[in-house]
Amino acid sequence: MLTMPARCVFFISDGTGITAETLGHSLLAQFPECRFKQIRMPFVDTADKARDCVRQIREAAQRTEMRPIVVSTLVNSDTVAVLRQADALFLDLFEQYIGPLELELGTRSTHTVGRFHGIADSEDYKARIEAINFTLAHDDGQSNEKLEESDVILVGVSRSGKTPTSLYLAMQFAVKAANYPLIPEDFERNRLPTDLMRHRTKLYGLTITPERLAEIRQERRPNSHYAAPENCRYEIESAQRLMRREGIPYIESTTRSIEEISAKILHEIRIQPHIGC
Repeated sequence: MLTMPARCVFFISDGTGITAETLGHSLLAQFPECRFKQIRMPFVDTADKARDCVRQIREAAQRTEMRPIVVSTLVNSDTVAVLRQADALFLDLFEQYIGPLELELGTRSTHTVGRFHGIADSEDYKARIEAINFTLAHDDGQSNEKLEESDVILVGVSRSGKTPTSLYLAMQFAVKAANYPLIPEDFERNRLPTDLMRHRTKLYGLTITPERLAEIRQERRPNSHYAAPENCRYEIESAQRLMRREGIPYIESTTRSIEEISAKILHEIRIQPHIGC
């Protein structure tokens, strides 16, 4: 069976490119049978930089013999005009949405390049930074101080996805997320640490299949008892039994994205993100 070559996808922005990449990933995920080579091109804020993008897009087309895809969040019309000289499928996210918004709101967009550059002065940004600092200080059970300030405390065995989920909640929603690893000592005494029991309503569990956990741990500590399939199975079963007994809701992280896990946590614990209107 022949493997289809990867199609080049360019995420082009006058800023960091994160918005273009995030929205682009959501679109590309709908085509799991296709292969993509993704290239981020941030800070394209002049015509010269746009011309360099055009050159790279044309080279990619010649190299792969396929028309590239361009996901763009450029706002300067002159820069956009230069970029469109390349032969590519253009998905202009601002063009798609700014027009309808202008009609609905009855006002013109500023079309300001790098509008997010001033975000550091916003309350939303400050809330995110505060949440990130809190989450880092309370990662992996490092500290039990000020747990009353947490919005959620994630529990689960080591390498079940607690840290990346905690950081995503902090960075995206300014949620103060602590996390605590359930360890063999917790299973032996068959109860949660006292410091966590005081905050039972904030607890949410992550679990994972023993097979996947063993794979992850094997990469971290090859051929160790920590990574042994039978130990992973014991820890997962013990953790789930403990969470069920304590009435802690939990979700399996094996096949779910961080975004999906986070949305589930926000919904079930009814956390209101500390950012927004």
